[in-house]
Amino acid sequence: MKVLFCTDGSKISYHAIHNFAHWCQNMAVDVLCVIDWSFLPDTTVIEGTEFAYQCTSSADSILDYAEKFLQENGINIVNKIKMCGSTIDSILEILDGEEYDFIVMGSHGKKGIQKWLGSVSQEIASVAKISTFISKDKNERTKVLFTVDNTELSNKIIAKSIETLNLKDKEIHLATVYEIPDYLFLEGSLDSNWMLEIERKQDKASLLLLSKFEKMFAESGLTVSSKAVLNGVPAQELIKYANKANIDLVVSGTRDKKYLSKFILGSVSKRVLENVKSDVLIIRC
Repeated sequence: MKVLFCTDGSKISYHAIHNFAHWCQNMAVDVLCVIDWSFLPDTTVIEGTEFAYQCTSSADSILDYAEKFLQENGINIVNKIKMCGSTIDSILEILDGEEYDFIVMGSHGKKGIQKWLGSVSQEIASVAKISTFISKDKNERTKVLFTVDNTELSNKIIAKSIETLNLKDKEIHLATVYEIPDYLFLEGSLDSNWMLEIERKQDKASLLLLSKFEKMFAESGLTVSSKAVLNGVPAQELIKYANKANIDLVVSGTRDKKYLSKFILGSVSKRVLENVKSDVLIIRC
């Protein structure tokens, strides 16, 4: 697997590649560090200045440390890439020029020169044509949650995950969510038994759905540890489940759309990405 690892020298970025290495083995990594000058006024000339020299020197130090870190962790590094300009534009330029299987980034809320890995990671996830791994902290790298629905996209996500990820000896969780309709506006005119029957049918359909995906894992020699049918507000239920179960990685997916709001669960995936404690892998099919 060919991976683009983006780092600003922060611990969280190194946690990201360290975590990802446990999910995707035998990978070749290019390391990218961007010197982002885009916040400066257009009239500011920085080429050849002491500031430019210091930025370049800092980027070189970050790349050298990244190389050492990857080698010490048994990760194969291929290229070190240094660029100047808008961070997002620079990353997308690299992705357009090279074929990668994954892009790996950290996400944190720091301000100043390290702030770009927070908002940038989400922006890249929304527009990148490849799968994106976003990490928030170092974790145990054992519990993975797949969120599925009854679309063909879920089949593709599970199939691609089984093909590309190292899921052996991992604790695999499957979850699907159905939203309970709001019957309040019809209160007094609906048969409560009919409402309960609808919910029973939804539960049954959801269990059948999870069993189908469990079979896909079983056919590849993998065991699903937990299956969960959740009902309520989808984003809230998935976030609650992931945090309560101490999930290390949430796997979701996106259609060939531009924005996070077009994820498999619509705006749900965006909220999950923003609020779960775990890493998030967005599979591009």
